[in-house]
Amino acid sequence: MAIQWYPGHMHKAQKEVREIFHQIDVFIEVLDARIPFSSQNPMIEEIRGDKPTIKILNKSDLADPEKTQLWQTYLEQEKQVKTLAFNAQQSDKREQIISMIKKLVPEKVKTVKTIHVLIIGIPNVGKSTLINNITGRTIAKTGNEPAVTKNQQRIKLEEGITLIDTPGMLWPNIENENSGYRLAITGGIKETAFELPDIASYAAEYLMATYPKSLKERFNLSELPSTDIEFLEEIGRQRGCLRSGGWVDLDKISRIFIVEYRDTILGNLTLETPDIIEKELKQVEALREKKRVKLEAKEANKKIRRARHKKNKR
Repeated sequence: MAIQWYPGHMHKAQKEVREIFHQIDVFIEVLDARIPFSSQNPMIEEIRGDKPTIKILNKSDLADPEKTQLWQTYLEQEKQVKTLAFNAQQSDKREQIISMIKKLVPEKVKTVKTIHVLIIGIPNVGKSTLINNITGRTIAKTGNEPAVTKNQQRIKLEEGITLIDTPGMLWPNIENENSGYRLAITGGIKETAFELPDIASYAAEYLMATYPKSLKERFNLSELPSTDIEFLEEIGRQRGCLRSGGWVDLDKISRIFIVEYRDTILGNLTLETPDIIEKELKQVEALREKKRVKLEAKEANKKIRRARHKKNKR
């Protein structure tokens, strides 16, 4: 299943970011700590180039702390990148973020010039919450639905820093299907873009393999069923999610399961690790190569057909 959702204002936002790129001194990319790779927009990587970047692993209070640390170490291998674990309950990170910005552009700090900082990220990742934290007041609207911010806005700070907020931006084609599922599970894509049982099945399969103890404890199971569907049916019967005839209502139990994941009722569970992503990237690259070879073969056949047609006309 391919999950796609790309409202028009996101295309506009990307165009606007490219237009002001030359003004930007530091990028702050807000990521979801539960899915640090899947919540990265590859177009942002292309836009920012080698400009100094702070990657904020937001919602860290919802993620597995050990895996968050793994991700920070992994991401900071990239040149000019620093990371910070963050969550909405922390009100003491403002000075640390301001300090990180200044350390990344020491040449600007020595002048009276304004440091322009672009805050960027996918929908519902928590950019507005971060901005309100940095400014110490409610400037940006927040919400649990993707795409709350629709227009670019600038916020001046006393420290000679101007924050530029942008609408959340997904990308038109999510090549790694696993990333699409993870975005849906964590709420980065509106529910109208996917089928709940598909998403719940994906989440169940991963969590059964990675966090079996958490699921056993939550659902009081001595052993986990052997498949994701059997697991959903088992907990569906537990919760009384039944249709007439005793059939499990998969839509209903799927919604409950996903909500419990998002609300950390299942625990602080991260959906991907650097090792998992490295393997998936190899698979994506292999698919790209396969498509490229297929396209080249198609073009070659076209040329042959044109040449034959031309020859027959003579």
